[in-house]
Order: sequence, then C-alpha cells, then structure tokens
Amino acid sequence: MNDRPRPDRPNPDPYDSYPSGHDKQQPEAEKQRLRQAEHQVKQSQQNAIAHKFEQGIYFLVGALELLLALRFILRLSSANPSNTFAGVIYGLSEPFVTPFSTLFISPTFNGSANIFDVNLLIAMISYLVLMFLVVWLIRIISTN
Repeated sequence: MNDRPRPDRPNPDPYDSYPSGHDKQQPEAEKQRLRQAEHQVKQSQQNAIAHKFEQGIYFLVGALELLLALRFILRLSSANPSNTFAGVIYGLSEPFVTPFSTLFISPTFNGSANIFDVNLLIAMISYLVLMFLVVWLIRIISTN
C-alpha cells in the first residue's frame, strides 16, 4: 500500500511518513527548532519595543533641546519677555532651567540687556548626558 498522503486528504501527523528509525528523533529535533524560533521571535519583539522606547526618548529630549536652544537665543538677543512667543518659550522652558539657574553668574553685555546664559548651556549638556545614560540602560536591559 502507498504510505504517502493523498492530496485530497490532509495528513494529520506529518511524522507518519518518516521511516521507523526517525520517528522519535525527528519530533524532538523539530520541537527544539520550534523553541529556538519562538525564542528568536520573542527576542525580536523585545528589541522592537526597546527601539521604540529609544526613539521616544530621542524625540522628547530633542524637543527639549530645541526649546532650550530657543530660550538661549532669545536671552542672548535680549528678546522682550512680554512678547507672546518669547513668553511661551520662557514659560515652557522654565521648569527645566530652574535647577541650574543659580549655578554660575552668566555674563551680560550691551548694558545687561543681552545675557550669555552659561547655566542654560550646562542644562542642555546635562539633559543630553542623561538621555544617553537612559538609552544605554534600555539597551542593557533589552539584551538579556
């Protein structure tokens, strides 16, 4: 009799057609291969999630750096703080600058109208360093 499955009928057990010596070894090898494939899929999913977190952190810190750079330019060019645009930039950036505001005395020129805000530059550098440390930690955690 022909042991091959008929095309009109699905074979319920794919290992039925193997010779008798391979009946026990082949399913174990197949199970091991499936476990490896499942592990690879799980690892790929974890890597994708970690990558999304990294992208989110890069975006948020990039937006913060842009905001702080705008504040630096406005202070350097002695922009009017009562102007709507300048007021919004100053208001949004104030919580991020406050921890650094009394670190150094910033030099002024042009009759104290223009301020070269050293503390703001230190804040920008600090947030960049913090960003790199957080991304590094995410990469360490995700490569277990």
